[in-house]
Amino acid sequence: SSSLKNKRIVVAMSGGVDSSVCAYLLKQQGYDVVGMTIKTWTNDECRDEKSKGCCSLRDIDDARSVARQLNIPYYVMDLSLDFKEKVIDYFVDEYLNGRTPNPCIECNNHIKFGVLASKAKELGAEFVATGHYARKVFDAEQNRYCVAEAEDLSKDQSYVLFGLNQGQLAQILLPIGDMEKSQVRLLAQEMGLRVHSKPDSQEICFVSKRYEDFVKKYSPERMPGQGNIVDESGKILGTHSGSHEFTVGQKKRLRLDAAPDYFVTTIRPETNEVVVGPEKYLYANEMNVRRVNWHLLPRNGEVDVKIRSRHQKTRAKISIVSSEEINVEFYEPQKAATPGQAAVFYDGARVLGGGWIFSAKRFETKSEKIAGVAQW
Repeated sequence: SSSLKNKRIVVAMSGGVDSSVCAYLLKQQGYDVVGMTIKTWTNDECRDEKSKGCCSLRDIDDARSVARQLNIPYYVMDLSLDFKEKVIDYFVDEYLNGRTPNPCIECNNHIKFGVLASKAKELGAEFVATGHYARKVFDAEQNRYCVAEAEDLSKDQSYVLFGLNQGQLAQILLPIGDMEKSQVRLLAQEMGLRVHSKPDSQEICFVSKRYEDFVKKYSPERMPGQGNIVDESGKILGTHSGSHEFTVGQKKRLRLDAAPDYFVTTIRPETNEVVVGPEKYLYANEMNVRRVNWHLLPRNGEVDVKIRSRHQKTRAKISIVSSEEINVEFYEPQKAATPGQAAVFYDGARVLGGGWIFSAKRFETKSEKIAGVAQW
């Protein structure tokens, strides 16, 4: 490991067990490890010590204590302005534009592997490491890096890393991608790290309660206000207090006595309407995906695709519209392909790339086809 002795690496430490073990493993391997916590909020925003997201002061304390125990330098880097612009503004805009955002992906692209990676270079570090459950693979044939699924599929996070470019992929290390979560906890316990039993953070780090309350507090002047809940034909079935409060596939909070089994099928922010329909209307057989980023080029236009992080992969055919836009045709209709969510393409365990769902085309039966109801 003598060649690693002077290889400096910055570990993004969230105060959780995964990134703590990540720092420990790299130190064991002989790297010159520097711990860094990204502060994504300013002091007046996050005073809530009970917050389960990763923005409480307690997390910084946890990360600092782990760094002290591992005897590595530790810094807190205030990226709240970048975070506001790249993640929070995007998050709020998406809801107000009738889409359902995935802020963790934008944070990875712009903050963790964007701003943090450039700071790492300033510190003379060659790599940035995180505690994501995913692996990095080099494809000799295409001479490119890609992300691949983790050993522990129940914790796999390859989905949220599709947006990284080749420069970023060359610079990252994902040390726990080959471990099971239970092994990670055990290792932390054996090392005596106080975070070994800390629960995983689940929710979006900057939203402690309901996302729509956050959107309202953040952008009160842009609230759409009361609007109509309509069916596909435009018939008014009820009212709502803002189209941004709904997401495709949602059923709760519709409170429709006339149509108790209806789901949200479309959101129309321009008219502040929420369109509802029976469950079968949630199934799509095609979708349009934009802002596509490729790690590897697909071999024959056939891929496995995930349309949300916990979605079971499904087989599909893709056709290229332009370098950043594709159409995807599912072999089996898929439920709730939601505009604003990511579509990530796989070949086996490898991530080929991904993009953002722009629209979905409803699956129709033969009789509906004849009646001509399909619409993008």
